[in-house]
Amino acid sequence: MNDFDEVIDRQHGNAEKYTLRKQLFGTEDVLPMWVADMDIKTPYFVTEAVAKRAGEAIYGYEEMSDSAFEAQIAWMDREHDFTIEREWMSYSPSVVATINLAIQAFTRPGEKVIYQPPVYAPFFKSIANNERELVSNPLRCDEQGDYHFDFDDLRMKIDKDTKLLLLCSPHNPVGRVWREEELRELADVCLEHDIKVLSDEIHSDLVYRPHRHIPFASLSDAIRDITITAIGPGKTFNVAGLSISTVVIADETMRQQFETLSKRIHFAEGTVFGHVGFEAAYRDGRVWREALMEHLLVNVQKLEAVVQKHSDKITMRIPEGTYLAWMDCSKMGLSDKALKGFFVEKAGLGLSPGILFGREGKGYMRLNFAVPSATMDRALLQLDAALDDL
Repeated sequence: MNDFDEVIDRQHGNAEKYTLRKQLFGTEDVLPMWVADMDIKTPYFVTEAVAKRAGEAIYGYEEMSDSAFEAQIAWMDREHDFTIEREWMSYSPSVVATINLAIQAFTRPGEKVIYQPPVYAPFFKSIANNERELVSNPLRCDEQGDYHFDFDDLRMKIDKDTKLLLLCSPHNPVGRVWREEELRELADVCLEHDIKVLSDEIHSDLVYRPHRHIPFASLSDAIRDITITAIGPGKTFNVAGLSISTVVIADETMRQQFETLSKRIHFAEGTVFGHVGFEAAYRDGRVWREALMEHLLVNVQKLEAVVQKHSDKITMRIPEGTYLAWMDCSKMGLSDKALKGFFVEKAGLGLSPGILFGREGKGYMRLNFAVPSATMDRALLQLDAALDDL
């Protein structure tokens, strides 16, 4: 039972992408396609598990069950050929929380942390907020619009104070699914310089064929032992509101450092509803996820057709992973403020300005296409008309 085309009215609740329209775009009269959650129904097997738990009499303190962790372990082994031991895993409320904890656990104030823009803003904000020195290693965009690691720049910027690299894999917002040879070269650099890696793999299950996600820690034992992997069901199954993800750290010393800090902050074990929703997603979600990917691919292909029609103004590549389109609008010749204004005032769309992902995102816009078909068609009609009039 897949309800990818059912339009859910989220305007009268507290959904972030709707509630913040006036604040972010100056009007509520926009179709919000910015923040990375889906306007697609959370799968029935998750909502049924949560509803069943809600019917029980007590919502007291609970530990996250081994069966929940084991469901994710089985998923990662089956879907990504990544073998995880139960003792390597712990709960985290979100990937962003994990990023901040990793920065605090494995670096000291004033030490250096590498990020690779244009990238999800909490990467560089977390470094700055924790009083670490930011080391920008921008991705390199080739003439075809494909992004690559810039290893020459990376090697040049590393010194004895460089302790941690934040990897986004698959990458938000550019949509790259990194190849094994790319990841191995990155790993070789980090191993050579004793740099630990926080690998944000929250979009790992949102990958389009023939591309394949390769967990960074799965490359070798040596790489596994310098890696903190952040994974969870939030993006894939639209359960960000359950506030649940996991952290995988194989090296015992690193794991103890991380968990000592986590216990000091006292995240505890999350919510009773998060536990059952998490387990149901990984236990029962394979067929649903496959159907979702087909739906998302149709949506982004429709977007690509409109963009190709207006290729004198806007270009994009279909992402290899994620449900986020990274659109190059530089040919429009607008400032970033004017570009945002065009999409709001002319197209009626609330998107994420590329500049929010670092100065390397100047002239870009990010569009979330994880919506029902009718919503996507409406957005494309508005965009097509606005570009016709430009």
